[in-house]
Amino acid sequence: MTRPDWAPYGVDLDRPNAARVYDFYLGGAHNFAIDRQMAAQALAGWPELPLIMRANRAFLRRAVRFLAHSGVRQFLDLGSGIPTVGNVHEVARAEDPASRVVYVDIDPVAVAHSRAILDGDPRVTPVQADLRSPAHVLDLAVREGGLDLTQPVAVLMVAVLHFVPDTDDPAGVIAEYRDATAPGSAIAICHATAEGQGDKADEHRALYARTPTPMTMRSHAEVSRLLAGYELVEPGLVYMSQWRPDDDELPARPEDYPGYAAVGFH
Repeated sequence: MTRPDWAPYGVDLDRPNAARVYDFYLGGAHNFAIDRQMAAQALAGWPELPLIMRANRAFLRRAVRFLAHSGVRQFLDLGSGIPTVGNVHEVARAEDPASRVVYVDIDPVAVAHSRAILDGDPRVTPVQADLRSPAHVLDLAVREGGLDLTQPVAVLMVAVLHFVPDTDDPAGVIAEYRDATAPGSAIAICHATAEGQGDKADEHRALYARTPTPMTMRSHAEVSRLLAGYELVEPGLVYMSQWRPDDDELPARPEDYPGYAAVGFH
């Protein structure tokens, strides 16, 4: 296919990519035909997927708003994806314009777009890195993004940990970020689950097996274990739509939005 002018060279246009598929679900324009083809296959078996993705994004905004209101002024958004309206820096700055944000993604398309959109903003820094290498990510966040690890940092892992397989020790990865950040730092997590979803979840995992980032859905107990060392704020680890919803957001069946979400401090 013809390479769009916004797509960096070296990006594979013939293999679907999780960040670009997510962008499509959110109504974005930075995705390729192969991504839309994968999304169409997923939607055939799970038509509610765009609503689930938007509920996930709504949780991210609520969590950032809560953390900013709690006094956190530094945000490390891991697996940040392609920027959309209402992204982390916009929500955080509504509380304090001095808030600093570092966006981290392994996908060069997502990072290239972030750099183009945020060019010239000294308090928002996109970097390309693998969240599974915390020391490297934090080094970039300090050197390029100006984060001060002696002050509280909110580590955001929203809709990304289900792309970290058990063989890569997600609990150990989280612990490295926890141990490297100052007391009073926080985590916000939203993680896909197959609980209660049956064949739809199986088909979804099979589709993502075709991408560079296969999906590992986890149970409530498994996600809870990832959060060892954090004190979760109320209501704890719940379905994403149940975490401090705005008045018009709580659906009749929260389990139809199959992602577990939580915010905690250490």
